[in-house]
Amino acid sequence: MVNKTIAEVTERIIERSRASRQDYLDKVSAASQQGVSRTRLSCGNIAHAYAACDDNDKSVLAVDRSANLAIVSSYNDMLSAHQPFQDYPELIKQAARDAGVVAQFAGGVPAMCDGVTQGRDGMELSLFSRDLIAMATSVALSHDMFDGVLCLGVCDKIVPGLLIGALAFGHLPTVFIPAGPMPTGLSNAEKVKVRQLYAEGKVGRKELLEAESQSYHSAGTCTFYGTANSNQMLMEIMGLHLPGSSFVNPGTELREQLTKAAVTQLSELTGLSKNYMPLANIIDERSLVNGIVGLLATGGSTNHAIHIIAIARAAGVIIDWQDMADLSSVVPLLCRIYPNGQADVNHFQAAGGMSLLIRELLAAGYLHDNVNTILGRDGLNRYCDEPFLAEKTSGEFSLEWRDGPAKSLDKDVVSSCEQPFSGEGGLKLLEGNLGRSVIKISAVKPEHRVVKAPAVIFEHQDDLKIKFDAGELEKDFIAVVRYQGPKANGMPELHKLTPVLGLLQDRGFKVALVTDGRMSGASGKVPAAIHLSPEALEQGPIAKLQDGDMLKLDANSGELTALAEDFSSRTVPSYTQPQTQGMGRELFSGFRALVSSAEDGASIF
Repeated sequence: MVNKTIAEVTERIIERSRASRQDYLDKVSAASQQGVSRTRLSCGNIAHAYAACDDNDKSVLAVDRSANLAIVSSYNDMLSAHQPFQDYPELIKQAARDAGVVAQFAGGVPAMCDGVTQGRDGMELSLFSRDLIAMATSVALSHDMFDGVLCLGVCDKIVPGLLIGALAFGHLPTVFIPAGPMPTGLSNAEKVKVRQLYAEGKVGRKELLEAESQSYHSAGTCTFYGTANSNQMLMEIMGLHLPGSSFVNPGTELREQLTKAAVTQLSELTGLSKNYMPLANIIDERSLVNGIVGLLATGGSTNHAIHIIAIARAAGVIIDWQDMADLSSVVPLLCRIYPNGQADVNHFQAAGGMSLLIRELLAAGYLHDNVNTILGRDGLNRYCDEPFLAEKTSGEFSLEWRDGPAKSLDKDVVSSCEQPFSGEGGLKLLEGNLGRSVIKISAVKPEHRVVKAPAVIFEHQDDLKIKFDAGELEKDFIAVVRYQGPKANGMPELHKLTPVLGLLQDRGFKVALVTDGRMSGASGKVPAAIHLSPEALEQGPIAKLQDGDMLKLDANSGELTALAEDFSSRTVPSYTQPQTQGMGRELFSGFRALVSSAEDGASIF
């Protein structure tokens, strides 16, 4: 039986979304048809579409009896998480032929890395890249040649963007194929230590670069539990990955066999099959709630307080931060993965991984089992299995599934619903006279969750480091970093602030952050009220704050309040927005003009 609060929140979302969800399903129904999509094209259209195919694929596409699968990929070889996708297209095409269908590379989508752009001007394109990726996905699928979609993506904005774009073609079955995390490198504790030493000036750039390179050292996703790995968890718990496929390392035989199996599975879901399963039938109110539960139970990225709202709206479902906070109040925290612990995702996988997590949450009634997945209509029970390679007598291996672990193999990394690390998920809604924001407290120690201190105002994150270097921040304070919202500058992550604030907290000062911007998916031990809405550029109350105003951030009670007596009577001061030129920012002025608030998904759609 589903937990009472889970059921109530789900029903609330269903009722709120009834009209918009029906509009979406009507659109999907109008786009659906019997048989293959290309029958709608003229002979000239089709000839253009398969002119470059080999003779075998061309002969298959010339008749209307086999499906054509679209490959949409975020491959580039500068970014470690996406580099493994280089070899996927040929592997996928051969797997498609073996399944009696065809696969064509339909289009590439941009993939930028927040790790590379942190603290740089290019970060101001990061959030907008999600909607650009959705648009690029739509362009790739706009030829009406395809009967199913294979989405190849991993990192922060790429997976949400691919899913939003694919939902515009919700009549098509869609499978997501991951690349997997890189093997474990330098420990997270050591990496953080070197970063803080660098912030203090006790080690130089050479030592910092060496530590970072030992941490991020090969092809694959970064191993901490930020937005990229939260994406992979999300796709699996929502039924868009094959079971157990999220955290298998690149370059392994198991990884290759899972990729082939994903192609075979998609070939069995198209409109030519009796098992037709369009994407719109998988992503619904229940699967989205399952996704939020997974994020809460694992201490997932705060970026999904924006992304999952945008994904939901693309499917006609309306979710808000109150829904997420109410779910968080009952969902137990079952994982300690950095930044919420010292383990990385490889340790999580070894301790039991997704099969154990889903088994625990299902058994305790925290997940809806009555959902569709890419495996069909059997619910999430099959996601309690894990893949393995069974050796044949010929010396070859076949991909099979077996029951996943029934208990954690490392209780310091994955716990149980009976003995969770915390009785709640760690995402809180903060409200008060400054507006609404969210805070992730799963990595914040209880003694740091309430901060009452004077404000120090910043309008650029670099200014905080300048004051720190000048010795002006050796005190209790709440850093207010404003004009960082979607309309102001694209809402860049402010992860650059983490080492300094963490260092000051370690020195015994009461510190916190309040911002209308974002923190990284690796938001950690310093209390941070983020995504504050309305943002400063939209006349949000944060714009009225002055240096020295006493603020109260109480993550326990869900309060964020300015305590100055005259605060409510103040007017918002005039503000001259800096020029957003360079690094392509001028090309995104239209996005800044159109973008919605953070709680509405920070979307241009």
